Formats: sequence, structure tokens, C-alpha cells
Amino acid sequence: MKTVFAIAAFLGLAAAISAQESPQDSIEAAEIKLDEVLVRAIRARRESPVTFSNLDRKRLETRNLGQDIPVLMNYLPSVVSTSDAGAGIGYTGIRVRGSDATRVNVTINGIPYNDPESHGTFWVNMPDFASSTENLQLQRGVGTSTNGAGAFGASLNLLTQVVSDEAYAEISGAAGSFATHRANLLFSTGLLRDHFEVSGRLSRIASDGYIDRASSNLNSYFLQGAYRDDRRLVKALLFGGHEITYQSWYGFDPATLSAIGEDSDLRTNRRYNIAGIQFDPEGNFEGFYDNQVDNYKQDHFQLHWNETWSDVLQTHLAIHYTRGRGFYEEYVDDWYYTNILFAPDAQLSFLGLDPVNIDGVEVQRMDYIRRRWLDNDFFGAVYAVEYGNGPWELTLGGGINTYRGDHFGELIWARYSGILERGDRYYDDSSQKDDFNTFAKARFNPSEKWRVFADLQYRGVRYQANGAETGLVDDRFRFFNPKVGITYLLNPTNHLYFSYAVANREPNRNDYEGGSPKPERLHDFEGGWRYRSGHSTLNANLYYMRYKDQLVLTGALNDVGAPLRANVGDSYRLGLEIDASLELSERWLWQPNLTLSTNRNMDYFFSRDGQLQNLGNTQIAYSPGVVAGSRLVYRASERLQLALLNKYVGKQYMSNIEANASRLDAYSQTDFNLQYVLPAMAGFPEVTLTALVNNLFDAKFSSNGYFYTYDDDFSNPGTVTTIEGTGYYPQAGINFLVGAKVRF
Repeated sequence: MKTVFAIAAFLGLAAAISAQESPQDSIEAAEIKLDEVLVRAIRARRESPVTFSNLDRKRLETRNLGQDIPVLMNYLPSVVSTSDAGAGIGYTGIRVRGSDATRVNVTINGIPYNDPESHGTFWVNMPDFASSTENLQLQRGVGTSTNGAGAFGASLNLLTQVVSDEAYAEISGAAGSFATHRANLLFSTGLLRDHFEVSGRLSRIASDGYIDRASSNLNSYFLQGAYRDDRRLVKALLFGGHEITYQSWYGFDPATLSAIGEDSDLRTNRRYNIAGIQFDPEGNFEGFYDNQVDNYKQDHFQLHWNETWSDVLQTHLAIHYTRGRGFYEEYVDDWYYTNILFAPDAQLSFLGLDPVNIDGVEVQRMDYIRRRWLDNDFFGAVYAVEYGNGPWELTLGGGINTYRGDHFGELIWARYSGILERGDRYYDDSSQKDDFNTFAKARFNPSEKWRVFADLQYRGVRYQANGAETGLVDDRFRFFNPKVGITYLLNPTNHLYFSYAVANREPNRNDYEGGSPKPERLHDFEGGWRYRSGHSTLNANLYYMRYKDQLVLTGALNDVGAPLRANVGDSYRLGLEIDASLELSERWLWQPNLTLSTNRNMDYFFSRDGQLQNLGNTQIAYSPGVVAGSRLVYRASERLQLALLNKYVGKQYMSNIEANASRLDAYSQTDFNLQYVLPAMAGFPEVTLTALVNNLFDAKFSSNGYFYTYDDDFSNPGTVTTIEGTGYYPQAGINFLVGAKVRF
């Protein structure tokens, strides 16, 4: 019924829109500043044959009370956000059109942010980064050429805060459910001597999380120095964060709770967190290890030089360096790993040791505490040259980047302390990745009605690794990614566009750990209609994404909670996206969106009960057929704004075999947002009050989960039985955040 209602609402949209008005997209409407040269070479514009959405600082601030950027983007078209801890703080993720975060290319000021090895984006390493974001653009599909790994679902580029002409200081604080609190300080010197500015931010966020013990202790900073004149902008940025989060990667797994013999109350406790669980040698529950944490620091340095040489020529050059180091600490419980997980981690042979004799008893297994370390460096340069004269706009850009990563494990405590010394390494490997790309973009206006776009990118990648799980890897990839498109300006209010793009992408480290993966290829066809009259907007887009050897999520996790992927032969995603912005009156604004899609593996094979079976066309994992969002805003006055936000995500499977056990039910979430600005009075600055009630109707749902299978050939010798298991990441019921911001 919800789906029928949503479709019916959109059928009436086109007829009503011409009489309505809504705010112009602030990024489109704003005069292009020197700051935006940082991202202009990779961003789409209104006449580009690319599907995209923009969010600016003003829109982000209405809900920015400490939750991560994926959560703040939750109401954009085709977006599904996830949160391990259940409350939007800590480890969060995003999927676009069913594509997971490893396929969403993320850049900050044009600098790649995705981890080069895993392709993941770990927003927990940059807490409160929304407070330093000026605006962002999400391109769905392949989009335009960008830096870093190729986009297979979307490209997200962020522009950090622009140079401020005026000095200011801003202090804000927030608090709410699950002992959540945030404090931050922002400042700017304004332009000194008409050319120089220094600005920055300090932030602190802490939360107990909705899931048991899923705590987050997060600190971050942002510092910017800038020089600006009429033709030049030079920016130096230093930003980063330190996160300590108690592990909640393994979700809620009823089958595991049943196997360890917990009572029925715990087996139905959706907040139960199994991470750090401890047992005595007889299998009696003892408690949880209190330092089962992920502890990671990451620092980023960027130096940008933008130069306007003439009215037709601009250049941008940037160098960058990222330093990351940290570990996750884990209690390896002998009984749990041996009897529940059936994993070898507690065995001395796993640590490269022989059995030892302790008081006349041969010891082959033991409890111990380990730290798995990642120590990495990522550095490089990106550039862009833009030329525009008459009907032509040409952009030449690209980058060269290098990654070096050390992976090693340390023992910091063992049940039998004489066996190992603290700090002993039980594995030690390294990896290296070199990435070069160059692209040329051309925009040509052959007439007043037509816009032609072409984009050619070449990318070369070399990846080397020597881990026990990956084996010896030394692979080279060479990719050619062409993109072409046309836009037809039917009249000033109606634009039609069509584009075709090819994207190629290399496997990530986890893929190598799972076998011998192939690179994947995507052919992306996009066609759409944009309507704009006055302040009214309506966008409709039809897409067909055809994959070869797509690395789809299998539903399973590895031993550090990362999703696993596997190549499938042929697959596709076909969908319709509609989004709009309508001013129903001077006080009411409605911004709805709807995505209807079908996502299929073609001729999918699976081994069940020892027999290889052709399951035919199956649904791609984590790809709901319906995703809808709505933001309804009531502007009671110039100072008071109320908003009701709703997200609906249709049913989806956490597997590619459409197993009933892997079904993730449809869910709907409604949030309420209030913002009130207290006027400045004598001796007192302006104060902004913000309140956010999440999951207003206390819905019980899981936005994410996992699914796994294994073959049991022990219970009935000579017979193979495929066993299925599932886990879920339950989201918090009704919860709230309130905050205040004082600007001087």
C-alpha cells in the first residue's frame, strides 16, 4: 500500500508543478567562487547529461548534531544509509542504487578519499566533517570522470568550507539519547589585509550507541590557511580524527546466541552485542572484554593552488598526503572460537607455534588478546586545466597516487604468558598500490538548443600484496573509460538528456582474500528530463546499468566484519528515479523522491546440498526495488522552521540466491526536525536552537544485515547439507538530539 501511495503521488506531480515554486539549488544559483575550482573539474552542472543531487551547508546544518554524513544524506534519491551502532554515530555506510560503499567514489576537494586497498569510505575516521563541508554533490551512476577508483554506483564529492570575508567564532553543543553528546568550535579570522584567512574547527563526539557497548569516542580537527586575490587562491588544509569505537560489526545473530546457550530473553534482545564475549573452559558465560575496540587515527594534508590566467584559462594543482595508523583489539576466547565459530584462531599453530607442555599437560589452544594493526600512507597529486571560449569548454585533468600499507598482528596478553612475549607479531605483511589517471572533457554548444559532452579517461593501476590471505599479488590493470552525452534544451524550462558511459574497476584486498577475482566492467545508459520554471524543479531519470563480472556482495562478512564480494557473470540494474522540489505556499516546501528498480543476476549458479544449481535470474543482494524519500518543511516564520522527513526502503535480499532466511523486510522511518533562531540582543549574540527526533513512530527495523552459508558433511556422513545463517543490524527506536549554536 505504501508503494502504491508513493507512485500515485508522483503521477500527479508533473501536472501540479508548473504552478509551484521551490528554492533554487543553492550551488547552481550561487555565483561560482574561486573556491569551487577545487571541485568544478569533476562536478556536473545543470546542462550536463548526468544524474546528480546537491546539498549545501544550510541544508546540512538543519540536522547536523553529530551524526555522520551518510545519515545526513539518507533522504537523497536512491540512497540507503546504514549504522552499525544503530544511532548514526560510529561506523556508518551508504548504498546508492543498491551499490555498496566500495563503489561510491568519494573525493574531498577533488582528492580521493576511498581507502585505496579496500575501496571503502570510513566516515568514522572524520567525525563531524559535515561541520567543515560547504556543499556536496552526489552523482548517481558512472557520472563524470573523477580522481581515485572508478565509480560503479555513484560519485560523491565534497567541497570544504570556503574562505570567509568576515571574522567569526561559533560554539555549538548537542546532547541526546544513548548518552550522546557533541561539542565543537569553529572560527575564522576573516580576510586579513584583504588576502589572508585562517579558519578551523575542533570537535568532540561521544555516544554509548543503541547496540550494547557500541560506544564511540571521537575527536577531530580542521585547520585551513588561505591566500586569495582576484586571480589566485592558495589553500593549505590539515584535518583528521581519532576514533575509538567498541566493536559492533557482527550485528545481532539469533542462531549464534542459541548455540552458546543464552536464555530466551537474550536471544530476543535486539541490542545484544556478541563482540568481546568470554567463557570459561567448560563453556560457561563469564562476561565481555571491556577493551574490544577499534582505535584508529587519520590525518590529511592538502595544498591547493588555483590560478586564473585569463578570462578563458584556469588551472588547479593540488598535492596531498594521508597518514593512517591504528588497530582493533580483540579477545580470542578458546571455547568460543573452537566450539561456536569453528575457527582456528585459538590454536597455537595459528600463531605459528608448536604445542607446549604446561605442568605436564600438552597445550594446543589458549585464550589471548591481539591487536591487528594497519599502518599506511597515501600521497599524490591531482591537476586540472580548464579552457572555455565561445561554444567550447575543455578540461584536462588527472592524478597520480601511491599507497603503502603495513598489516601486522601483535599479541599483548596470553593465557600462558611464558609462550609469547608482549608485542610478538604473529603475522606481518605489506601492500602497495600505484594509481595513475588522466581525463579529457569537452563541452560543445553547436546551437542554442544542443549541448554535447564527451569525457575520455585512461587509468592505470598496479597492486601488490603478500598477505597470507591474499597470497602473492602483483597485478596491473589498464582501463579506458569513455563517456558521451547530449542535452537538448527543448525550451527554457525543459531539458532532455541522454548519456552512455563505460567504467572499469579493479578488485579490492578483500576480493583477493576470497580467491582470484576479476576486474569488473559497467556499461551505463542514462536518459532523463529536467524541468525548472521559476523556483520549481522536477527531475526524472531512467537508467540501465549492465555489468560484466560485477563484484556483488555475497551477504557474508570476513573476520573483521567487512562485507565479502564475488564475481558474477552478467548482471544489470534497471530503474526509474524521480525527485522534485515544490513550494506548496509561502510557508510549505515539499521535496519528495522515488526510485523504482529491478536488479538482477543473470543465470546465477549456486552449490546447494553438494549440487551445483542454476537458479536463473536472481535479485542482486542489498538492492531494494523501491526507495522513496520525502522532506516536508513548514516555515512558521523567518526564525522558526519545522520539517518532517520520511524514508521508505522496500524489501531486499541479503543474498544472491533469494533465500527466505536472507530477506530483509521493508521499513519506513520518519524523523522530525526543528530549528529556531533567537535574535541577537544587546550584549548577546545570535543563538540557533535545533532539535531532531529520529524514528518518530518508534519503528522496529534493520537497515542492514548479513547472510552466510556453509556445507555440513559431518552430521550425516556421506550427505552434504547447506546450512544458512543470518545476522542483523537493528536500528534505534524513537530517539532524540537537541543542540544549540552561538555565533559571535
